[in-house]
Amino acid sequence: MEGGAIAQFLPLILIFAIMYFLLIRPQQKKVKEHQAMVEAVRRGDQIITQGGIIGKVTKVKEDGEVEVEIAEGVKVRVVKSTIANVTSKTEPAK
Repeated sequence: MEGGAIAQFLPLILIFAIMYFLLIRPQQKKVKEHQAMVEAVRRGDQIITQGGIIGKVTKVKEDGEVEVEIAEGVKVRVVKSTIANVTSKTEPAK
């Protein structure tokens, strides 16, 4: 009887393992990569926000915000976590 109970749960365990390796683990890796990208944003980088706004970072603030210039003389504050992509990186200052 004991072996029969384990055999019944084996397919369920296998399905969970497959779901973990195909869905959960890659998603966690993607989130970590996004967090690293957002933390590496610096002045002069060109970014795209989740709302589709393209601009250049003019100031990185300590409270999780960046100041982005979306047109000449037009600056907006954006929460760092809403940055979707960094399209062009600037070289670090030496």
